[in-house]
Order: sequence, then C-alpha cells, then structure tokens
Amino acid sequence: MSEAVGGRAAQLKHTGLRPGWTTGACATAATTAAYTALLTGEFPDPVTITLPKGQTPAFALAAEELSDDHAMAGVVKDAGDDPDVTHGALVRATVRILPPGSGVVFRAGPGVGTVTRPGLPLDVGEPAINPVPRRMMSDHIAQVAGRHRGTGDVEITVSVDHGEEIARSTWNPRLGILGGLSILGTTGVVVPYSCSAWIDSIRRGVDVARAAGRTHLAGCTGSTSEKTVVSLYDLPEDALLDMGDFAGAVLKYVRRHPVERLTVCGGFAKLSKLAAGHLDLHSARSQVDKGFLAELAREGGADEDLAARVASANTGLDALQLCAARGVPLGDLVAATARDQALGVLRGAPVTVDVVCIDRAGTVVGRSSAKGPRD
Repeated sequence: MSEAVGGRAAQLKHTGLRPGWTTGACATAATTAAYTALLTGEFPDPVTITLPKGQTPAFALAAEELSDDHAMAGVVKDAGDDPDVTHGALVRATVRILPPGSGVVFRAGPGVGTVTRPGLPLDVGEPAINPVPRRMMSDHIAQVAGRHRGTGDVEITVSVDHGEEIARSTWNPRLGILGGLSILGTTGVVVPYSCSAWIDSIRRGVDVARAAGRTHLAGCTGSTSEKTVVSLYDLPEDALLDMGDFAGAVLKYVRRHPVERLTVCGGFAKLSKLAAGHLDLHSARSQVDKGFLAELAREGGADEDLAARVASANTGLDALQLCAARGVPLGDLVAATARDQALGVLRGAPVTVDVVCIDRAGTVVGRSSAKGPRD
C-alpha cells in the first residue's frame, strides 16, 4: 500500500484536473524570449522559465517580431481545466533596451489595464502588472543579461490581444483598473477548481491528516497563506488544507470529523466575506461588503467620517489601510468575527478555532485569539 500524502499537491492530484499557467507566467515567458532575441538575434522556442516554487515549464511562442530597437514575443495562455476567462488569450511582451542604469520599466500595452483608484497593491497610474509577475520578469531579465552580456536595463510593455473586451467579464472595471486585464499570479500556476472535485479533495486532506495523528490543521486560501501559517505554527505539509474559496466545505467536514484546533488563514478581503457570513468566498458568488466593514470599524472606535470612507472604499485593502491610519484594528475585528462565524458553522464540535488575515505579501494584518465552543 502506498503511503498517503497530504497537502496542496496531493489535493490537486486527487482532483484529476490539469493545472494551467497564469498571465504572469505567460508574460514572463514572452519577456524572456523577447530579450533573448534582442541580445542574440534568435528567439528560443520553446522558452523555459523558472516559477517561484521551482517548476520549469516550457512555452511555445505564438508570435515573434524582431527589429533593431525592440523584440516582441507572444504566448497563448493555457489555463488548464480551470474555467478562466483569459484561457486562450495571446499575451505579448515587447522589450526595448534602455540606457544603462535605467533598470526595468513596465508599461501597459493594449489590453492591459491601468490602476486608477487606491486600494490595490500598485500605485495609481501604474500598469496593472502585479508585484510577483514584475519580480518574475525582472529576475528573468537579469538571468538573460547574465548569459548574454546585457545590461538588464529594459522597458517591458505587456499587452493582451482583446484584453479590454475580456476585462469586461472581470471585476477590473469596478476596481478602477481601466483599459484591460491585470497580469496576475503568485505562483505562476493556475489551480483548477471544480467545486465537487475540490471539495472532495478537502475531505481527503482532512482524512489523511487525522490518520497521521495531526491535531492542528490549517485551512488556507492559497499558497501565500500556507507560507504564513507554516511560519506561525510550523505545521507539516499534511496538516495544510488548500480550501481555496470553499471555507464552508472545510468547516462542515471538520464538524463531522473534528480535530483539536483549526486555523483559517487567508487574504483580508476573502476572510471579510467569511466574517459577513459567506461560506463560498469566490468573487463570482460573494463580494466584499464595505457597509459591513464600516459597521465593524464603528465597533472598533471609528467615527462617522471614517466609517463613511470605509463604506465607500474601492477595495477591502483600501478600507483596511484607511482604518490602520486612524488606529482602528479592522483586521483584528474581521479575524475575530470570521472566527465566530466559523464556530457557528461547527455547531459545538470540539474544535478550537483561530483566524489569521494577511495581505498580498503574506504580512499578517489581522489575527484573532483561539476560541473553542465552551470559551
């Protein structure tokens, strides 16, 4: 009999679903190919990149163009078995050499949005290319420069064919990202979510952890929150449950198959939905309720002016930052309220629960105390 293995990788294997690549990974591959062509005169095809967790996928080029002052390469996004609106989109990167000392400069080309409101992890006016994809592209530029005697000083313009049209099916316009899509991804990998398959994998994860004698499990919304709980509690891999958006699935199964302690960790915005009573945290099925956050802020000492600003905030992160600037612990309030909601779903099961809210970088921005059904 083979040994059961838990954790995120085991859950994905159990679903039988094929993972895909993020727009950030595609943009990195296109950037790597384009800069290589600028320095050598030849496009690597396929082009191989290294993702943050060490995977080394190869991408075939769907478009290429080389001139004296720039190179462009394009990669078609494959989202695997995930129903991603950007599946099949052509992601292009155009690279131009800049004077020494310029560094890496990012531009939004056609189909990539621009940030127009605060509350996102990018400044207003910046192209909507998120921090991890920027780091991935910058790292690969440095690697190519090292191999081919370049300076690494470049302008990268990322574009997505028909991106502005595709973005109408996303939350970007409502978030103030105008003109197209965001270039996203923290791991480079798109994890496919079939509701039934993923919920089944959560149950299997709990079973494996219990069979291994684990008494403290963590339900995490993604890889960044996994890293956070490992750093906080030194949990082994088979104690980690990738719950994704399915908080309710974790809580209901642990209710029937209890463990001594359950930590729920995730992004502040997602866990504010749990605090408001939502058990499915997907953006298509629940949204951040800024009015609810305003009520919590009032409970934490916010005056009416601040509460009104929270209620009209652009994003959950924007609301969090507004409160932090005034000394109102909105993150802790959300964590404590989410914990109490979780205890309600557990219906008296002998499980002690705590909640940890993080930002996109994995920094803890809210944390509850641990509480059980009799506390």
